[in-house]
Amino acid sequence: MKSIARWARTEWGLLHATVRGPLLKLRLRAVPMAVTAVCLTTLLQFAQNQPWGYRFVENIGAVRAQDPLWLALLRTPLSLFVPALDLPVWGALAQILVVFGIAEVCLGWWRTLTIAYVATLAGTLYARLGISLGPGSPLGLPASDARVVDTGPSAAVVGIALYLGWRYGAYVTAGAVAAAMAVEVGVKENLAGKEHLAAIVGVAALGGAVVAGRRLRNRYGHRRPGSRAGSGRSGLPPIQS
Repeated sequence: MKSIARWARTEWGLLHATVRGPLLKLRLRAVPMAVTAVCLTTLLQFAQNQPWGYRFVENIGAVRAQDPLWLALLRTPLSLFVPALDLPVWGALAQILVVFGIAEVCLGWWRTLTIAYVATLAGTLYARLGISLGPGSPLGLPASDARVVDTGPSAAVVGIALYLGWRYGAYVTAGAVAAAMAVEVGVKENLAGKEHLAAIVGVAALGGAVVAGRRLRNRYGHRRPGSRAGSGRSGLPPIQS
């Protein structure tokens, strides 16, 4: 038990220390964006299950690969909060509150949304590429997937969880998230699973760009006077929101 507790402190210690204070002091007031996201997802879930609301939600937030790209991009901001009709909504709401909430405290609301949209767009753009490649390619998708609605909030949750794990040194957790998505595709090969993997690739590329940008700034002398190299196992200091 002591070894497990020691591992947990090593794995999640930095993340826990960052999140604990604001949540104890402010509770849900510390995560207004996450709470808003939960409320919006709940509202859209209710509306799309009503005869009067289904078509409306489809028109403003349902993204399919068969849609024109401009229309898909126009719908993307709301597609992030449209849960799948065939899955329990409570699971999606809990994931959004926990993962978005932790990220909002650690990274700030705008960084959290940026990562969420990078993950979502990676899945959306991959679906178009996969269908163009066809089922004969390892990265391809059947033409029927062009009519399937994109994953909604799940790709964003996966991407944010992966980024947090990397950013705060919880590498085992980040690896477990990536491995679980790979297993999902292996067990049930569908559009959602492959979009989750695309989201991981998109967020990994974002993380690489962040590291490259920091190195360039340091190389050309843009580091603030008196600043030191980052703390923690990630080699990067915690982001203050």
